[in-house]
Amino acid sequence: MNESVKNIVIDELEALKQRIASNIIANKQNASGKSIASLEVSPESDSVKLLGRFPFGTFETGRKAGKTPKGFTDIILQWIISKGIQAPSIPYVRKPSEKWQPKYTPARRGNLALAGAIAHTIKTQGTKLHFYGGRNDVYSNEIPTTIENIDKKIREYYEVEIVESIKINK
Repeated sequence: MNESVKNIVIDELEALKQRIASNIIANKQNASGKSIASLEVSPESDSVKLLGRFPFGTFETGRKAGKTPKGFTDIILQWIISKGIQAPSIPYVRKPSEKWQPKYTPARRGNLALAGAIAHTIKTQGTKLHFYGGRNDVYSNEIPTTIENIDKKIREYYEVEIVESIKINK
């Protein structure tokens, strides 16, 4: 791949990366920031790729019901914490004594219960986004714009190259 063409593609993929990040934030889908941070433009010898973490597609498709990764409830708990969601506290009925001390605070118990309920619902029913058919406003609508921009800039580059390479006899 010509170095100038590669730079055009890199610049456009960097712009795409920024637009995707903006869309995630605008849709209020950003919790921990890991997905946005995972976006990386990766130039190789004959191509350039925009890469993101494995579950990136769920921003548009949601998650269908079914098998979930190990520790899914912990993943949901971390999502709850990152989003700043606070479940109602669940106090202990049993009173602490010398023989027994509570493992979690009442606030933590509430968050754990909420995480368990959310994880169970996703495992059995999927997410609302998946149920309602998904969306296409995170990255799908941005890709055609990027392709058009790359096409236009490469055409302009080669027009200049061709014009400059033609020698006029005087």
